[in-house]
Amino acid sequence: MGIFVFLPLVLPLTAWPIARLAEQRLHPRTATVLLTSVSTVLALCSAVCLALLMVVGTAQLPGNPLPDGWSDPEVRESVPRHEIAGKAAIPALLVVLGACGRTLARHVRVRRRAHRALAGLPGTEVAVLPDRAPYAYALPGGRRDRIVVSRGMLGSLAARERRALFAHERAHLAARHHRHLLLVRLAACANPFLLPLRRAVAYTAERWADEEAARAVGSRRVVARAIGRAALAATAAAPAPTLPALAAPGPLPRRVAALLGPEPATRAWPSLFTTAGLAVWTAATGAALSAMFSANSALTLAFLLHAATPL
Repeated sequence: MGIFVFLPLVLPLTAWPIARLAEQRLHPRTATVLLTSVSTVLALCSAVCLALLMVVGTAQLPGNPLPDGWSDPEVRESVPRHEIAGKAAIPALLVVLGACGRTLARHVRVRRRAHRALAGLPGTEVAVLPDRAPYAYALPGGRRDRIVVSRGMLGSLAARERRALFAHERAHLAARHHRHLLLVRLAACANPFLLPLRRAVAYTAERWADEEAARAVGSRRVVARAIGRAALAATAAAPAPTLPALAAPGPLPRRVAALLGPEPATRAWPSLFTTAGLAVWTAATGAALSAMFSANSALTLAFLLHAATPL
């Protein structure tokens, strides 16, 4: 395996330039899909390499349940500084698993709580709750996807702005933005170097829904006004960061400014000879190298363990 087993742990740094440039230079739909895909690949490769290091580390511990052959010098020497790296990977992987588990558990718990709050209401697409606190969010799952909105939020918006709100939340549900948000949160739990991509996807997913809402209502200015009013009125957004909402926390002024400007170009990939294009290909190359190094390390360790295990 050599030093290549460590590289997937730091290759997420290659995606940092695109995390910022994608918000400005790519269409929100393209940026969201690209950043989510890169984050997922880099996180999986990082977790695989941590698991490989943990195997080497646990094989050295006295009383471990692994075959004795797995602690052979040949296996240990496949990892540089194995006496440190192998043992350090054990708590690191436990922290990653714990963080991912908490994120998943919170996501499931909040969705169940949100669905229970709608019990007894008509099974329509839009669920209007009698709360005075203004909020609105997209709630997937259950028997059908639903839009949850409070009377306080509806009362703070004009008729066309309410249409924009519903179009925005429908766009979240149609594009399954909650999956993108959950994936990048899990990826950031697996490797903290992916935190910039998590924040970028939280923004680009909202921008994607903004553009779909503007197309649905026929006015970018109406959507911008709805976002501004909802943000001023809202005291709470979605109940969890993985449930998207019109007034979700984040760079709202940038969203409004983008809507007041021209519609973003729908070109899928920027030219390689631009800053954004270079950043895209750098991130894609980093993800490909990470996948290659983690696969190579996994196969190498598998062969070594097979050779070290007596029949």
